Amino acid sequence: MSALDLLAPEHRALFIGGQWRQAASGIRFGVKDPADGSIITEIADASAEDALAALDAAAAAQADWATSAPRERGEILRRAFELLTERADDFAELMSLEMGKPLAEARGEVTYGAEFFRWFSEEAVRIHGRWMQAPAGGSRLLTIRKPVGPCLFLLPWNFPLAMGTRKIGPAVAAGCTMVAKPAELTPLTTLALAALLEEAGLPPGVLNVVTTTHSPLLSEALMADGRLRKVSFTGSTSVGKVLVRQSADQLQRLSMELGGNAPFIVFDDADVDAAVDGAMLAKMRNMGEACTAANRFLVQEGVAEEFGRKLAERMGALTVGRGQDAGVDVGPLIDDKAVESVRKMVDDAVVEGATVVLGGQAVEGPGSFFQPTVLTNVPSDAEINLQEIFGPVAPIATFAAEEEAIARANNTEYGLAAYVYTRDLARTIRVSEALQYGMVGINTGLVSNPAAPFGGVKQSGFGREGSFEGIEEYLDTTYVNLPAG
Repeated sequence: MSALDLLAPEHRALFIGGQWRQAASGIRFGVKDPADGSIITEIADASAEDALAALDAAAAAQADWATSAPRERGEILRRAFELLTERADDFAELMSLEMGKPLAEARGEVTYGAEFFRWFSEEAVRIHGRWMQAPAGGSRLLTIRKPVGPCLFLLPWNFPLAMGTRKIGPAVAAGCTMVAKPAELTPLTTLALAALLEEAGLPPGVLNVVTTTHSPLLSEALMADGRLRKVSFTGSTSVGKVLVRQSADQLQRLSMELGGNAPFIVFDDADVDAAVDGAMLAKMRNMGEACTAANRFLVQEGVAEEFGRKLAERMGALTVGRGQDAGVDVGPLIDDKAVESVRKMVDDAVVEGATVVLGGQAVEGPGSFFQPTVLTNVPSDAEINLQEIFGPVAPIATFAAEEEAIARANNTEYGLAAYVYTRDLARTIRVSEALQYGMVGINTGLVSNPAAPFGGVKQSGFGREGSFEGIEEYLDTTYVNLPAG
């Protein structure tokens, strides 16, 4: 079975109101394989007209879906979890084909993404209100939790499965309908996921999927419509700011999971080998194309040489190649523009004084590949420390004292994830409290967990996905005053 066999020809279309259909214009666009630039397949290219038809379907289904039994919603998610788990290899191959990540990593994403369906299948039956006596007596105060209503999900290209399940799972559990718009670069996984949810019994109109090369036009049209009550976006801070402004006219509720600039802090007392293991996870997950990726390595002077040497050895041993090939550790970046962006950042860092210890160049030949790269002696004010790299590049700088590390870690407009390696418990507490980040990993290079709240502060956005907080994003509260007598 090939990766594309998971996505039947009839499913390479828009999914609106439970029907698979072509765009009103009949226009289609090609999805590329980043490993060689070839066209994998063609799918429907939706217009604003198609997007509004999807919102029509979501709005029409909202009332019935909101009153459906929580157990019913939970069971649909549970069936979806089981189907996704059974087809993990197929979804991994499809993801690797359209996005480039190695198969082993793609399988890990399927496992992670499926857990959101399982978690929220269990949360669907735990949506609680409150009953209390008014402090002054004379009445009872009742609170009721209700689904917020039709939602728009704007999905990123870097985790095409998990970012879909992380939004769809809580919306289904809460009783919300939705329009999902996958990234133009990786729409196939979302279409396959929609087909799976249809098979799991999700009623028509609850989930609608529109694929397009005109994302700004579609989001603008949908967000201008008063029936849309919630927008959840994962992507760049610059696009997030545009969406926040667009939401103002209709006062839509927002969840914004935006950019990151994660510091990876290694103190003198750390287990250096463990820190290198964690660095490989935090830096090389998804070829560095993750908002949680370690972006700046701040290493205390006493262990800087050892850490840099061992990290370079580990990264130098990685095999670069097509994600579906056996033994490959590092797949292509998403496209040639990404390669050029990373190349420019590395070149600029060298001009600013950094030393290339490993890599530093794009890989010649077809495909969007960049060498695993380690830079040392990176100035703290170098441009590469100020923006997301989104590639397999580890810039290392040193620091002398704990206070300096904290100040430099916080010296960014972003605040999504941070990583700290130390064996000092008191330092763990001090540093965790001082870091201005929504998530902090202590002696681990992996912070994402469906049972934990995912999200950032400052210009990394607001709102939380996953955990108990995840379903709250899709619920409104109604207060009812009941006279006592």
